[in-house]
Amino acid sequence: MLPDKRFLKQPKTFWANVRSISQHLQYTNRKTKQIKVHDLAAIQKAMTDLGLTTVHVVDATGKATAMGQLLVDYFAYRAHLLNTVVEPQLMDAAKAEALYNKIKANTRSTLPVVMNKQKGKKKKPAYLTNMVNWLIDDNAAGMAFDSSPGELTTFTQTGAPLRTLARRVDGAFPSCVNPVAIWEYKEYYYTTTFGSRVADGVYETLLDGMELEELAVSERIECKHYMFLDAHYTWWIKGRSYLCRVVDMLHMGYVDEVIVGTEIEDRVPKLAQQWVAMVKARQPKKN
Repeated sequence: MLPDKRFLKQPKTFWANVRSISQHLQYTNRKTKQIKVHDLAAIQKAMTDLGLTTVHVVDATGKATAMGQLLVDYFAYRAHLLNTVVEPQLMDAAKAEALYNKIKANTRSTLPVVMNKQKGKKKKPAYLTNMVNWLIDDNAAGMAFDSSPGELTTFTQTGAPLRTLARRVDGAFPSCVNPVAIWEYKEYYYTTTFGSRVADGVYETLLDGMELEELAVSERIECKHYMFLDAHYTWWIKGRSYLCRVVDMLHMGYVDEVIVGTEIEDRVPKLAQQWVAMVKARQPKKN
């Protein structure tokens, strides 16, 4: 899932409107289990209900302003993306296990199997984590990477720390010191509710993205930021509203790409190859 260029680099006021409207009108229709599309009339009503002005979304003749039309277009896009593209790519545990076995049999990676943190019958390989790790390893042209950073991500200047992120990420390429890419996994195949731990995972990604934005603006250092997520029940049946927040975060520029479920098989090899090229491009040229 890559961002739509129409909605990138919008001012923060645009996203303030998206959030206010979304929370008031709600993100999803619980009866149809679909993402809501908010039209201009609904947007205008939401503003009025909240005691906010409508002049920035509707002009004196009742037509949409540029901001109003962009909001209408965005809500239609977000709903279409999630309802028709993202939802079919989300896997349950059985489908994830089948893809896991396929990728395991067809990659040359020797990275060890990572287990999930659950107990008893739910203790299984962390399917998404392992698949992504193996696909990266198989397409990194022999370049090592950190598949389980035990340290905070640090960006340096003349060997000294310039910025250190607040929390540990789940993977870094090529390492957690001056990486060209970092990523996080949000896989919840055996989770039966959308609890605070899952919600916190979304906001942790937002925090990382905000820190990377500050790094890019203040120091002109860029690092790609990715989110890998899966589990149909958790994300779709229980967490559709948080998928909306993920799409918002993607277009706010706080994450460069969100890779969903079955999408990893085709997308991760291409990303790994891009990261290798980025690392090579920043290495000093030999005379």
